Amino acid sequence: MTELRDAVYVDGARVPIGRARPDGYYASTRADDMAVRVIRALLDRNPQLAPHQVDDNVWAATTQIGDQGLTIGRTSAILAGLPTSVPGYAVDRMCAGALTSITNGANAIRVGAQDVVIAGGVEHMGRHPMGEQADPNPRFLAESLVDGEALVMGNTAENLHDHLPEISRERADTYAVQSQERVAKAASDGVFDSHVVRMSVWSDEQGWRVVSDDEHPRPGTSLEDLSGLRTPFRPGGRVTAGNSAGLNDGAGAALLASADAAEQLGLPATMRLVDYAFVGVEPETMGYGPIPATEALLDKTRLSIDDIDVVEMNEAFAVQCVAFLDHFGLPLDAEKVNPYGGAIALGHPLAMSGARLTAQLAHYLTTHPDARYGITTLCIGLGMGCSVLWERL
Repeated sequence: MTELRDAVYVDGARVPIGRARPDGYYASTRADDMAVRVIRALLDRNPQLAPHQVDDNVWAATTQIGDQGLTIGRTSAILAGLPTSVPGYAVDRMCAGALTSITNGANAIRVGAQDVVIAGGVEHMGRHPMGEQADPNPRFLAESLVDGEALVMGNTAENLHDHLPEISRERADTYAVQSQERVAKAASDGVFDSHVVRMSVWSDEQGWRVVSDDEHPRPGTSLEDLSGLRTPFRPGGRVTAGNSAGLNDGAGAALLASADAAEQLGLPATMRLVDYAFVGVEPETMGYGPIPATEALLDKTRLSIDDIDVVEMNEAFAVQCVAFLDHFGLPLDAEKVNPYGGAIALGHPLAMSGARLTAQLAHYLTTHPDARYGITTLCIGLGMGCSVLWERL
């Protein structure tokens, strides 16, 4: 049996996350152009890598239609000016799109099939809301394969609250305020400058302009602000717009390589992919996914949560993250879980978010030389979870 090679993370880039609405950053910008901007940024930031040395371009999108369809990994490669010899393909695992692109790309490297891969995800929710033009088989409901609430993510978060009554709305709101505060501090400290690249956008009101900061955060949000928000998914519920991720647009990707190729090309390897786990959970409580996925990953690698120095989680809903913290015996303000905040403040452009998590994890491991292991984890619509283990080099 051939021994697996090390797949290493070289660099990551993403565009600023925009709000998915008519006056948002990317209302007049194509999804594939966001992907192209990220690809070009990775090549510009690593000039020692010739474009023809990229072996594959793997891109995810949850809603693969319109300007984020047509095998976007191939089309974005051509649009970005990569040689026609560079192939590409598309991935869909909903919220875990980019993480699936990354694990797929890393696997091709690990088995020796490829040496350098760009892997990422894009989501233009302003143009393509989740589920647009989808046609779920009527048997899902007719045969009670899933509950109808499983198709509405906000309802699944309310269900998770039901299963874990100790997670009150106040605890969820407290976590959400913390996310806003941590994102504001990270932005002030220049954390996002390490991987967020500027993007030129057009609007009829302002013409051409360059955006460089994430559009979604609401710095200064207080617990009092959140306590007055309505609960749209259930009367008297616990899930609000303030303790949930937003609807957003964005694109991001990672540049991966084999350890040998990185050394030969002079590419700065910062961490290696150790292992990963994807699991299925009940679709009606999909936010629970990171817990069994992380348990499976820790079991495979014979590690414990105490061995993990940092966790980057997507934050689809605050209840998802509080459930994770409670399960692993961590306090609500655990510094090693989402130290730079998460999607409640930054936004969650579905298939793109895994690339953001990976870039933030790389920044943490690079700037904390005493840290060794980090995990990127997220919940996935229709009942799945994903966790990826990385080791600092």
